[in-house]
Amino acid sequence: MHDYTITEHAEALRRGDYSSVELTRHHLDRVDAGEALNAFVTVTAEQALEQAAEADRNIRNGDAGPLSGIPMAHKDIFCTRGVLTTCGSRMLSNFVSPYDATVVTRLRDAGMVSLGKTNMDEFAMGSSNETSYYGPVKNPWSPDRVPGGSSGGSAAAVAARLAPLATATDTGGSIRQPAAMCGITGIKPSYGRVSRYGMIAFASSLDQGGVLTRSAEDAALVLQAMSGFDARDSTSLDLPVPDYGAGLGDDIAGKTIGLPKEFFGDGVEPAVAETVQAAIRELEALGARTVEVELPNSEVGIPCYYVLAPAEASSNLSRFDGVRYGHRAAEYDDLLDMYSRSRAEGFGEEVQRRIMIGTYVLSSGYYDAYYIKAQKLRRLIADDFTRAFEKCDIIAGPTAPGTAFPIGAKNDDPVAMYLNDIFTNSVNLAGLPGISVNAGFDADGLPIGLQLIGRYLDEATVLNVAHRFQLATDWHRRAPGGYA
Repeated sequence: MHDYTITEHAEALRRGDYSSVELTRHHLDRVDAGEALNAFVTVTAEQALEQAAEADRNIRNGDAGPLSGIPMAHKDIFCTRGVLTTCGSRMLSNFVSPYDATVVTRLRDAGMVSLGKTNMDEFAMGSSNETSYYGPVKNPWSPDRVPGGSSGGSAAAVAARLAPLATATDTGGSIRQPAAMCGITGIKPSYGRVSRYGMIAFASSLDQGGVLTRSAEDAALVLQAMSGFDARDSTSLDLPVPDYGAGLGDDIAGKTIGLPKEFFGDGVEPAVAETVQAAIRELEALGARTVEVELPNSEVGIPCYYVLAPAEASSNLSRFDGVRYGHRAAEYDDLLDMYSRSRAEGFGEEVQRRIMIGTYVLSSGYYDAYYIKAQKLRRLIADDFTRAFEKCDIIAGPTAPGTAFPIGAKNDDPVAMYLNDIFTNSVNLAGLPGISVNAGFDADGLPIGLQLIGRYLDEATVLNVAHRFQLATDWHRRAPGGYA
């Protein structure tokens, strides 16, 4: 039962092969059995069974949509009314949200059943899911390795079949990179396509909600339900949402795939390069043609990102002061001391590092030299993509330069950790849609991701190409040992 995709579950529920309550209990049992992965922060079993019973009633009455009764999990960055919402931090370890994020509301209205909240890097700051206050998440393909971050709990849960899907967020690659390391499908839509209301902010001009699933077909179905205008989010796009399923199976013969030379140079592990090239040959066999494109400013994507994202984080995280909600120091001398102690105790090392960097680049003596210059580079990066898309319909390359690395291997080298997002963060800087799909495995049996990047608001083409690749291969159906 747990090996079914969302679309397969939907058909089985309509036929009456099993009920949503039975399906939910089955996945709750798997969540308990998979506790060693540390993928969940909170499990809402009682609430899930109530939602499943309601979905069963709707299905019997003929009042159910395509997602009714399907279990899922939310990344613990989405506010969920009456449920602990920690953002993987000590600062919010006691915060019970009084309202729902728009993503939570929309998926609940679609009839989905929430199993609970998944573990994540603290305030979404990390590339390995090791910065969480609740400890590192383990990769189900190899428990001594990281699942990627910051949405590592969501990715591990989906890969291990603890849930058919999980919500996630992507600020510099935090959906696509863990999708690659866990061998699943992860899509980051265009900036503004999915509401950020109720999604705890890291870097507001970069953050975007998305979804982790087993297939592009499933991702299209869930993204359809998540997307759309929200008046409560000033960055939300007031545009119609296309039917992502309508052209999913269209032939890709004649499509042009751009291959940036910058994505296939030094620093990419040989197994990753070989696997991605094999995946591109598969797309060529399906009728697509390839052309070399250039993204000359992609090499400055990492420094540009690590000026802008910390700058926005230092502003966004200033609200966590121990006054109204969140962690407050037990002992302090005065108000200023309470602020200082609460923040020092409530924030972990990586979050503190980014707040300090962000405060520095926004300071009066360095604002022009760093922040303004980074904004100019961001424009150049976006222009590179615009020029590249004059020659192609989609851009392809590795999702990450390597496979999942051992837990603790890069903790002493922040720059090496940041370089894991070298192929993903420029997509956020340009606000474009991107997806990662499993393209194969290395000699150690670790998954390798193929990234597909589309034009702004062209999620449909990204999903179409990914789906056609998955129809021609079975990499996305492979399950880690012990979780099949």
